[in-house]
Amino acid sequence: MAGRFFSFVGGDGGAWRVTRMAAITGQSLERVERLHVVEKRLESPPANAEWVLRGVTSYERYVTAAEQQQLRARQPPVGRPEATRAALIPIRKSDEWWQLPHDERRRIFEDRSAHIATGLRYLPAVARRLHHGYELGEPFDFLTWFEFAPGDAHAFEELVGELRRTEEWRFVIREVDVRVERD
Repeated sequence: MAGRFFSFVGGDGGAWRVTRMAAITGQSLERVERLHVVEKRLESPPANAEWVLRGVTSYERYVTAAEQQQLRARQPPVGRPEATRAALIPIRKSDEWWQLPHDERRRIFEDRSAHIATGLRYLPAVARRLHHGYELGEPFDFLTWFEFAPGDAHAFEELVGELRRTEEWRFVIREVDVRVERD
């Protein structure tokens, strides 16, 4: 299971310096100075942590075979040396979202909101890795991790702006935007 479980630790340690934290919808997280990304599930917060968000990487739930092929061909890996900017965006969707049948969620997600098509336009400038928390009983359903070079910050802003204006985002009841830079 190595590489599947991730913990995002907000506190006073870690490779990423927090430059901004904002609640987009719902309650924010406690303000922290640093973010540490740990490639394992931490059961309890370290002594210097205000919070720990946990998630697991998994299969891509709403993609077709053709979309998956396009994503794999264009998606750069996280951890590129030039990607010294990042964003952790934890998201929780409403019970109404989770009560919809899978095919209806897919219609909202891609057919009407163009989530995948939008993301593809910003690859390879913006790398992303999605972590699922819903099935783990975590406070956020998704932890989205994006990395990009400073020169691609405008592309990232366009990407999240487009996604937040979609029908899909009407189901988001909690979203926090944590921006970080690597020293």
